[in-house]
Amino acid sequence: MRTDTVEVEDQTIAIRKAGPPDAPGLLLLHGWPQSSYAFEAIIDRLASDQRVIAPDLPGIGASQGVPKSGEKAYLARLMGRLVDACGLRQVIVAGHDVGGQIVFAMLRDKPSELSGAVIMDVVIPGVAPWEKVISNPHIWHFAFHAIEALPEMLVRGHERAYFDFFFDILAKEKSTIPAEARDIYAKAYSRPESLKAGFDWYRAFTEDAKANAAPAGGPIDTPVLYLRGSAETGEIADYLDGLKRAGLSRVKSDIIADSGHFAADENPSALAARLARFRREISA
Repeated sequence: MRTDTVEVEDQTIAIRKAGPPDAPGLLLLHGWPQSSYAFEAIIDRLASDQRVIAPDLPGIGASQGVPKSGEKAYLARLMGRLVDACGLRQVIVAGHDVGGQIVFAMLRDKPSELSGAVIMDVVIPGVAPWEKVISNPHIWHFAFHAIEALPEMLVRGHERAYFDFFFDILAKEKSTIPAEARDIYAKAYSRPESLKAGFDWYRAFTEDAKANAAPAGGPIDTPVLYLRGSAETGEIADYLDGLKRAGLSRVKSDIIADSGHFAADENPSALAARLARFRREISA
């Protein structure tokens, strides 16, 4: 695996990359509060027959520039440009958490340009069970992060402690996310513009929901896999049904064993195996 940077519009996107340049492409998108380091343990496992690219999302970690918005349609456009800049073909896009919301936006924008898509451990704004999730008082941070400026003021300088709260309660076993990884994630949001970029993802949820509720222009027949960790709360069937009703006509689901919300950290071997199997399934 190597690191590099790619210029996309007015953003400098830092990427981790591995695999033969002419192999089918796999784009891995992290979520909050992580960086591309989330995929450190699976990139090389998947790179024997794929060209794997894992970016720090715009404004996060080693990526430079101030994103214009946290709206997922905008970020999806940037990731589509990244796919083109990296010369990826036969692309599967796999996104965790906010990264999965970006994948959904990519599916709605240009589904024919994706060979497959994987959405992991996330609810999609405007797509069932969105209303149920945002009304859950245990999901308090969605509303808090959407407040202008206040989250930055309270979290700045305390990123590691704040992020630890989420790693500890959302992982099946908090020890599966070691101190080294937690330090790396905290550093990825330590710049003021990085912390703001992460909270802006939440501030955009209202606009994301409006965009996702609009008619998609017909069924989306790109193969889609929805994954959740075995210890995640909520019924996976509710998420699968919501995605089907949102127009994904070829979506199925699966569970990653021995994992909570952060499967790439908690059970990387199982996640890598399932992503590799998805490639085989859509190629058959």
